[in-house]
Amino acid sequence: MGVREGFAQLYGTAPEGVWAAPGRVNLIGEYTDFNEGFVMPFALPHTALAAVSRRTDGVLRLHSADIGGPIVELRVDELEPRTDTGWAAYPAGVVHVLREAGHPVTGADLHLSSTVPTGAGLSSSAALEVVTALALNDLYGLGLTRPRLARLAQRAENDFVGVPCGVMDQTASACATEGHALHLDCRDLSLRQIPFDLAAHGLVLLVVDTRVKHALGDGAYAERRAGCEEGARQLGIRHLRDLAYEDLPAALGRLTDERVRRYVRHVVSDDHRVGRVVALLDAGEVRAIGPVLTEGHRSLRDDLRISCPELDLVVGTANASGALGARMTGGGFGGSAIVLAEAADADTITKAIEEAFAAAGFTTPRVFPAAPSAGARRLS
Repeated sequence: MGVREGFAQLYGTAPEGVWAAPGRVNLIGEYTDFNEGFVMPFALPHTALAAVSRRTDGVLRLHSADIGGPIVELRVDELEPRTDTGWAAYPAGVVHVLREAGHPVTGADLHLSSTVPTGAGLSSSAALEVVTALALNDLYGLGLTRPRLARLAQRAENDFVGVPCGVMDQTASACATEGHALHLDCRDLSLRQIPFDLAAHGLVLLVVDTRVKHALGDGAYAERRAGCEEGARQLGIRHLRDLAYEDLPAALGRLTDERVRRYVRHVVSDDHRVGRVVALLDAGEVRAIGPVLTEGHRSLRDDLRISCPELDLVVGTANASGALGARMTGGGFGGSAIVLAEAADADTITKAIEEAFAAAGFTTPRVFPAAPSAGARRLS
Protein backbone atom coordinates (compact mmCIF):
# COMPACT_ATOMS: atom_id res chain seq x y z
CA MET A 1 0.00 0.00 0.00
CA GLY A 2 1.33 3.43 -0.96
CA VAL A 3 1.53 6.36 1.44
CA ARG A 4 -1.44 8.10 -0.21
CA GLU A 5 -3.65 5.04 0.32
CA GLY A 6 -2.25 4.50 3.80
CA PHE A 7 -3.02 8.11 4.71
CA ALA A 8 -6.62 7.76 3.53
CA GLN A 9 -7.07 4.56 5.50
CA LEU A 10 -5.62 6.13 8.66
CA TYR A 11 -7.23 9.55 8.57
CA GLY A 12 -10.38 8.96 6.53
CA THR A 13 -9.61 11.44 3.77
CA ALA A 14 -7.09 11.93 0.96
CA PRO A 15 -3.88 13.87 1.76
CA GLU A 16 -3.25 17.29 0.25
CA GLY A 17 -0.06 15.96 -1.31
CA VAL A 18 2.81 13.48 -1.27
CA TRP A 19 6.47 14.47 -0.99
CA ALA A 20 9.79 12.59 -1.21
CA ALA A 21 13.26 13.30 0.22
CA PRO A 22 16.28 11.06 -0.34
CA GLY A 23 18.98 9.63 1.84
CA ARG A 24 22.53 10.40 0.87
CA VAL A 25 25.98 8.94 0.40
CA ASN A 26 28.94 11.15 1.20
CA LEU A 27 31.64 10.74 -1.42
CA ILE A 28 34.34 12.54 0.60
CA GLY A 29 34.57 14.98 3.52
CA GLU A 30 33.62 13.38 6.83
CA TYR A 31 33.17 15.24 10.16
CA THR A 32 34.12 18.40 8.28
CA ASP A 33 30.62 19.91 8.10
CA PHE A 34 30.33 21.06 11.72
CA ASN A 35 33.87 22.47 11.39
CA GLU A 36 32.48 24.78 8.65
CA GLY A 37 34.48 22.88 6.06
CA PHE A 38 33.71 21.16 2.78
CA VAL A 39 31.77 18.02 1.91
CA MET A 40 30.73 16.22 -1.25
CA PRO A 41 27.58 14.12 -0.87
CA PHE A 42 25.05 12.96 -3.43
CA ALA A 43 21.47 11.81 -3.09
CA LEU A 44 20.45 8.17 -3.19
CA PRO A 45 17.44 6.82 -5.08
CA HIS A 46 16.15 5.63 -1.68
CA THR A 47 13.65 8.11 -0.20
CA ALA A 48 11.42 8.97 2.71
CA LEU A 49 7.85 9.57 1.54
CA ALA A 50 5.28 11.70 3.34
CA ALA A 51 1.56 12.07 2.66
CA VAL A 52 0.50 15.25 4.45
CA SER A 53 -2.47 17.50 5.11
CA ARG A 54 -2.77 20.70 7.15
CA ARG A 55 -4.74 21.07 10.36
CA THR A 56 -5.96 24.28 12.00
CA ASP A 57 -6.59 22.96 15.54
CA GLY A 58 -2.99 22.77 16.82
CA VAL A 59 -2.86 18.96 16.59
CA LEU A 60 0.04 17.08 15.00
CA ARG A 61 -0.65 13.45 14.08
CA LEU A 62 2.20 11.21 12.92
CA HIS A 63 2.27 7.64 11.68
CA SER A 64 5.02 5.44 10.20
CA ALA A 65 4.13 2.65 7.80
CA ASP A 66 7.51 1.05 8.52
CA ILE A 67 7.31 0.99 12.30
CA GLY A 68 3.56 0.56 12.64
CA GLY A 69 1.85 1.06 15.96
CA PRO A 70 -0.78 3.67 16.76
CA ILE A 71 -0.90 7.23 15.47
CA VAL A 72 1.29 9.53 17.57
CA GLU A 73 -0.82 12.56 18.52
CA LEU A 74 0.84 15.73 19.84
CA ARG A 75 -0.04 19.37 20.29
CA VAL A 76 2.16 21.79 18.39
CA ASP A 77 2.24 24.30 21.25
CA GLU A 78 3.37 21.63 23.70
CA LEU A 79 6.32 20.18 21.77
CA GLU A 80 9.35 19.96 24.07
CA PRO A 81 12.93 19.26 22.88
CA ARG A 82 14.60 15.99 23.88
CA THR A 83 11.52 14.44 25.45
CA ASP A 84 11.11 11.74 22.77
CA THR A 85 13.98 9.75 21.28
CA GLY A 86 11.80 7.67 18.93
CA TRP A 87 11.22 8.17 15.20
CA ALA A 88 8.43 10.74 15.77
CA ALA A 89 10.97 13.19 17.23
CA TYR A 90 12.32 13.94 13.74
CA PRO A 91 9.12 15.24 12.08
CA ALA A 92 7.91 16.74 15.39
CA GLY A 93 11.22 18.57 15.72
CA VAL A 94 10.72 20.14 12.29
CA VAL A 95 7.32 21.47 13.33
CA HIS A 96 8.85 22.83 16.54
CA VAL A 97 11.69 24.72 14.83
CA LEU A 98 9.39 26.11 12.12
CA ARG A 99 7.09 27.53 14.78
CA GLU A 100 10.06 28.84 16.79
CA ALA A 101 11.22 30.64 13.64
CA GLY A 102 7.83 32.38 13.46
CA HIS A 103 6.17 30.32 10.75
CA PRO A 104 2.43 29.74 11.25
CA VAL A 105 2.26 25.94 11.28
CA THR A 106 -1.05 25.16 13.02
CA GLY A 107 -0.91 21.37 12.84
CA ALA A 108 -0.74 18.54 10.34
CA ASP A 109 -1.53 14.90 9.65
CA LEU A 110 1.44 12.90 8.32
CA HIS A 111 1.80 9.33 7.13
CA LEU A 112 5.42 8.38 6.45
CA SER A 113 7.26 5.55 4.77
CA SER A 114 10.94 5.16 3.88
CA THR A 115 13.21 2.97 1.79
CA VAL A 116 16.38 4.58 3.23
CA PRO A 117 18.12 1.90 5.34
CA THR A 118 18.13 2.94 9.00
CA GLY A 119 21.33 2.84 11.02
CA ALA A 120 23.37 2.44 7.83
CA GLY A 121 24.99 5.89 7.77
CA LEU A 122 22.82 6.94 4.82
CA SER A 123 20.90 9.73 6.57
CA SER A 124 17.50 8.18 7.09
CA SER A 125 16.81 10.76 9.81
CA ALA A 126 17.68 13.72 7.56
CA ALA A 127 15.35 12.35 4.88
CA LEU A 128 12.49 12.31 7.42
CA GLU A 129 13.26 15.85 8.50
CA VAL A 130 13.58 17.26 5.00
CA VAL A 131 10.45 15.60 3.61
CA THR A 132 8.48 17.02 6.54
CA ALA A 133 9.98 20.49 6.12
CA LEU A 134 9.35 20.57 2.37
CA ALA A 135 5.74 19.41 2.73
CA LEU A 136 4.95 22.02 5.37
CA ASN A 137 6.77 24.72 3.40
CA ASP A 138 4.61 23.96 0.37
CA LEU A 139 1.31 23.52 2.21
CA TYR A 140 1.67 26.61 4.39
CA GLY A 141 3.26 28.75 1.65
CA LEU A 142 6.26 29.61 3.83
CA GLY A 143 8.47 30.54 0.88
CA LEU A 144 11.63 29.02 2.35
CA THR A 145 14.58 28.26 0.08
CA ARG A 146 16.06 24.78 -0.04
CA PRO A 147 19.23 25.77 1.89
CA ARG A 148 17.04 27.43 4.54
CA LEU A 149 14.90 24.29 4.82
CA ALA A 150 18.09 22.28 5.30
CA ARG A 151 19.25 24.59 8.10
CA LEU A 152 15.90 24.29 9.87
CA ALA A 153 15.94 20.50 9.50
CA GLN A 154 19.44 20.48 11.00
CA ARG A 155 18.18 22.55 13.92
CA ALA A 156 15.44 19.99 14.49
CA GLU A 157 18.06 17.28 14.87
CA ASN A 158 20.42 19.44 16.94
CA ASP A 159 17.99 21.16 19.28
CA PHE A 160 14.95 18.89 19.39
CA VAL A 161 16.37 15.37 18.94
CA GLY A 162 19.69 16.21 20.59
CA VAL A 163 22.21 15.01 17.96
CA PRO A 164 24.87 17.70 17.23
CA CYS A 165 25.13 16.92 13.50
CA GLY A 166 26.35 19.32 10.85
CA VAL A 167 24.26 20.51 7.92
CA MET A 168 25.56 18.19 5.20
CA ASP A 169 22.91 15.46 5.38
CA GLN A 170 19.93 17.78 5.27
CA THR A 171 21.46 19.91 2.49
CA ALA A 172 22.18 16.87 0.35
CA SER A 173 18.62 15.64 0.80
CA ALA A 174 17.12 19.06 0.03
CA CYS A 175 19.41 20.32 -2.72
CA ALA A 176 21.00 17.43 -4.65
CA THR A 177 20.37 16.99 -8.37
CA GLU A 178 20.37 13.85 -10.46
CA GLY A 179 23.71 12.86 -12.01
CA HIS A 180 25.73 15.19 -9.77
CA ALA A 181 27.65 15.29 -6.52
CA LEU A 182 27.11 18.34 -4.33
CA HIS A 183 30.22 20.36 -3.47
CA LEU A 184 29.04 22.18 -0.36
CA ASP A 185 30.75 24.90 1.64
CA CYS A 186 29.31 24.36 5.12
CA ARG A 187 30.21 27.88 6.21
CA ASP A 188 28.01 29.87 3.86
CA LEU A 189 26.01 26.99 2.29
CA SER A 190 27.22 27.94 -1.18
CA LEU A 191 27.08 24.89 -3.37
CA ARG A 192 28.08 23.67 -6.76
CA GLN A 193 26.69 20.70 -8.64
CA ILE A 194 29.63 18.62 -9.90
CA PRO A 195 28.84 16.22 -12.80
CA PHE A 196 29.31 12.67 -11.53
CA ASP A 197 28.07 10.37 -14.26
CA LEU A 198 29.73 7.09 -13.35
CA ALA A 199 27.99 4.99 -15.99
CA ALA A 200 29.38 7.21 -18.77
CA HIS A 201 32.88 6.28 -17.57
CA GLY A 202 32.13 2.57 -17.22
CA LEU A 203 32.25 2.84 -13.44
CA VAL A 204 29.99 2.00 -10.52
CA LEU A 205 29.88 3.13 -6.90
CA LEU A 206 28.79 0.30 -4.64
CA VAL A 207 27.30 0.97 -1.22
CA VAL A 208 28.02 -1.81 1.25
CA ASP A 209 25.69 -1.71 4.25
CA THR A 210 27.52 -3.73 6.89
CA ARG A 211 24.24 -4.09 8.85
CA VAL A 212 26.16 -2.98 11.94
CA LYS A 213 23.79 -0.42 13.45
CA HIS A 214 25.17 2.80 14.81
CA ALA A 215 23.54 5.30 17.12
CA LEU A 216 25.08 8.77 16.97
CA GLY A 217 23.19 9.88 20.04
CA ASP A 218 25.38 7.71 22.26
CA GLY A 219 27.98 10.43 22.78
CA ALA A 220 30.76 9.28 20.45
CA TYR A 221 29.85 11.81 17.78
CA ALA A 222 29.45 14.58 20.34
CA GLU A 223 32.82 13.73 21.89
CA ARG A 224 34.58 14.12 18.55
CA ARG A 225 32.79 17.35 17.83
CA ALA A 226 33.87 18.69 21.22
CA GLY A 227 37.44 17.59 20.51
CA CYS A 228 37.45 19.46 17.21
CA GLU A 229 36.12 22.58 18.90
CA GLU A 230 38.81 22.28 21.57
CA GLY A 231 41.47 22.02 18.87
CA ALA A 232 40.21 25.18 17.19
CA ARG A 233 40.17 26.97 20.55
CA GLN A 234 43.75 25.97 21.34
CA LEU A 235 44.90 27.11 17.90
CA GLY A 236 43.13 30.46 18.27
CA ILE A 237 40.82 30.02 15.28
CA ARG A 238 37.04 30.00 15.00
CA HIS A 239 36.74 26.65 13.27
CA LEU A 240 39.18 24.06 11.91
CA ARG A 241 38.12 25.23 8.43
CA ASP A 242 40.31 28.27 9.12
CA LEU A 243 43.51 26.20 9.36
CA ALA A 244 45.22 25.97 5.97
CA TYR A 245 46.42 22.51 4.96
CA GLU A 246 49.99 23.73 4.48
CA ASP A 247 49.98 25.05 8.05
CA LEU A 248 48.81 21.73 9.52
CA PRO A 249 52.23 20.30 10.56
CA ALA A 250 53.13 23.42 12.56
CA ALA A 251 49.66 23.55 14.13
CA LEU A 252 49.84 19.91 15.23
CA GLY A 253 53.12 20.69 16.99
CA ARG A 254 51.28 23.22 19.15
CA LEU A 255 48.67 20.72 20.38
CA THR A 256 49.52 18.73 23.48
CA ASP A 257 46.49 16.44 23.65
CA GLU A 258 47.10 13.40 21.41
CA ARG A 259 43.38 12.83 20.87
CA VAL A 260 42.71 16.45 19.83
CA ARG A 261 45.75 16.33 17.57
CA ARG A 262 44.34 13.30 15.73
CA TYR A 263 40.95 14.93 15.26
CA VAL A 264 42.49 18.13 13.90
CA ARG A 265 44.70 16.19 11.49
CA HIS A 266 41.73 14.28 10.13
CA VAL A 267 39.46 17.28 9.61
CA VAL A 268 42.02 19.53 7.92
CA SER A 269 43.32 16.73 5.69
CA ASP A 270 39.78 15.64 4.74
CA ASP A 271 38.90 19.19 3.74
CA HIS A 272 41.97 19.04 1.52
CA ARG A 273 40.82 15.70 0.08
CA VAL A 274 37.48 17.25 -0.91
CA GLY A 275 39.36 19.86 -2.93
CA ARG A 276 41.46 17.17 -4.60
CA VAL A 277 38.37 15.18 -5.60
CA VAL A 278 36.67 18.28 -7.02
CA ALA A 279 39.76 19.06 -9.12
CA LEU A 280 39.96 15.49 -10.42
CA LEU A 281 36.28 15.38 -11.36
CA ASP A 282 36.53 18.77 -13.06
CA ALA A 283 39.42 17.35 -15.11
CA GLY A 284 37.42 14.24 -16.01
CA GLU A 285 39.80 12.02 -14.04
CA VAL A 286 37.07 10.04 -12.29
CA ARG A 287 39.14 6.89 -11.73
CA ALA A 288 41.86 8.91 -10.02
CA ILE A 289 39.58 9.73 -7.07
CA GLY A 290 39.77 6.07 -5.93
CA PRO A 291 43.08 6.36 -4.02
CA VAL A 292 41.82 9.56 -2.37
CA LEU A 293 38.81 7.64 -1.03
CA THR A 294 41.06 4.94 0.42
CA GLU A 295 43.33 7.58 1.95
CA GLY A 296 40.23 9.11 3.57
CA HIS A 297 39.33 5.76 5.10
CA ARG A 298 42.75 5.42 6.70
CA SER A 299 42.29 8.85 8.27
CA LEU A 300 38.83 7.94 9.61
CA ARG A 301 40.17 4.66 10.96
CA ASP A 302 43.44 5.84 12.49
CA ASP A 303 42.91 9.52 13.39
CA LEU A 304 39.20 9.87 14.02
CA ARG A 305 38.89 6.20 15.11
CA ILE A 306 35.28 5.74 14.04
CA SER A 307 35.65 2.64 11.90
CA CYS A 308 34.91 -0.95 12.94
CA PRO A 309 36.13 -4.43 11.84
CA GLU A 310 33.31 -4.83 9.34
CA LEU A 311 34.01 -1.51 7.61
CA ASP A 312 37.75 -2.21 7.52
CA LEU A 313 37.04 -5.63 6.01
CA VAL A 314 34.94 -4.08 3.22
CA VAL A 315 37.66 -1.59 2.31
CA GLY A 316 40.53 -4.08 2.50
CA THR A 317 38.70 -6.79 0.58
CA ALA A 318 37.40 -4.45 -2.11
CA ASN A 319 40.82 -2.95 -2.79
CA ALA A 320 42.45 -6.38 -2.85
CA SER A 321 39.81 -7.52 -5.35
CA GLY A 322 40.41 -4.82 -7.91
CA ALA A 323 38.45 -1.80 -6.67
CA LEU A 324 39.75 1.64 -7.57
CA GLY A 325 39.23 2.82 -3.99
CA ALA A 326 36.95 2.46 -0.97
CA ARG A 327 36.13 4.07 2.34
CA MET A 328 33.57 4.10 5.12
CA THR A 329 30.94 6.81 4.76
CA GLY A 330 28.75 8.56 7.31
CA GLY A 331 29.05 8.85 11.06
CA GLY A 332 30.90 5.58 11.59
CA PHE A 333 30.85 2.86 14.26
CA GLY A 334 29.08 0.68 11.70
CA GLY A 335 26.87 1.69 8.83
CA SER A 336 28.12 1.66 5.25
CA ALA A 337 31.20 1.82 3.08
CA ILE A 338 31.46 2.92 -0.55
CA VAL A 339 33.49 1.17 -3.24
CA LEU A 340 34.49 2.77 -6.55
CA ALA A 341 35.00 0.11 -9.21
CA GLU A 342 34.95 -0.66 -12.87
CA ALA A 343 31.41 -1.73 -13.69
CA ALA A 344 32.76 -4.99 -15.10
CA ASP A 345 34.36 -5.81 -11.73
CA ALA A 346 31.33 -5.09 -9.55
CA ASP A 347 30.09 -8.68 -9.28
CA THR A 348 33.56 -10.05 -8.51
CA ILE A 349 34.13 -7.45 -5.78
CA THR A 350 30.67 -7.98 -4.29
CA LYS A 351 31.23 -11.76 -4.13
CA ALA A 352 34.65 -11.28 -2.50
CA ILE A 353 33.16 -9.01 0.18
CA GLU A 354 30.32 -11.44 0.89
CA GLU A 355 32.76 -14.35 1.16
CA ALA A 356 35.05 -12.36 3.46
CA PHE A 357 32.12 -11.54 5.76
CA ALA A 358 31.06 -15.18 5.84
CA ALA A 359 34.59 -16.31 6.68
CA ALA A 360 34.76 -13.75 9.52
CA GLY A 361 31.39 -14.84 10.90
CA PHE A 362 29.81 -11.45 10.18
CA THR A 363 26.21 -10.89 9.08
CA THR A 364 25.86 -10.90 5.28
CA PRO A 365 26.16 -7.29 4.08
CA ARG A 366 23.71 -5.59 1.75
CA VAL A 367 25.45 -4.38 -1.42
CA PHE A 368 23.82 -2.12 -4.01
CA PRO A 369 24.93 0.39 -6.67
CA ALA A 370 24.31 4.06 -5.89
CA ALA A 371 23.45 6.40 -8.75
CA PRO A 372 23.42 10.15 -7.94
CA SER A 373 19.71 10.95 -7.76
CA ALA A 374 17.28 13.84 -7.39
CA GLY A 375 16.81 15.73 -4.16
CA ALA A 376 13.59 16.42 -2.27
CA ARG A 377 10.49 17.03 -4.37
CA ARG A 378 6.71 17.05 -4.42
CA LEU A 379 5.29 13.96 -6.10
CA SER A 380 1.62 14.89 -6.22
